[in-house]
Amino acid sequence: MRKLLVLVMLLGSTVAVKAQAVNEVKVNIINTIISASVELGYEHFIDRDQSVGVDLMINDRFSYYPESKSKGKKFNTNSIAANYNFYFGGEDNANGSGYSVSPFLKYRFGDFEENGKNELNEVIKETTNMDSFIIGVGVGYKWVRNDSFAVQPFVNIGRNFSEDVNDRFMAVELNAGVTLGYRF
Repeated sequence: MRKLLVLVMLLGSTVAVKAQAVNEVKVNIINTIISASVELGYEHFIDRDQSVGVDLMINDRFSYYPESKSKGKKFNTNSIAANYNFYFGGEDNANGSGYSVSPFLKYRFGDFEENGKNELNEVIKETTNMDSFIIGVGVGYKWVRNDSFAVQPFVNIGRNFSEDVNDRFMAVELNAGVTLGYRF
């Protein structure tokens, strides 16, 4: 009987801890509107003011570099990023609201194509390999409503570690947006 009571208590505490876990799925709505890039994210809170996250960027572009298909420029890139988020200074820090600082590691893969000219002045396709690691940090502020819906404007700055990319673009890139999230 005593072993059964201990087992029930352990099972009950495990269920109670699991019920307190907070997960969030989110989308960066601003980048979808501005640059036709789809940025999806998942965040798992490991404490009341800390979380780990993963983001998937489809049609990820270098910063806000202008792309004009009529001029023969096209990004064929995607990326995945892992981040660790710290929340502080909000009204109710217990639900992940407040200011955030998020160091991240991102891997972008794909290429960038543009029209160029050869020595005979003929139009040719020039391709830049965009495979690269990016290390950076983001800052933002998250509002959480009813422990279910979250809105977070943010800005990220990152350093690109690819010589090919740095020869064509700047080594430092800026990204910003507003994520809409749902918690469960």
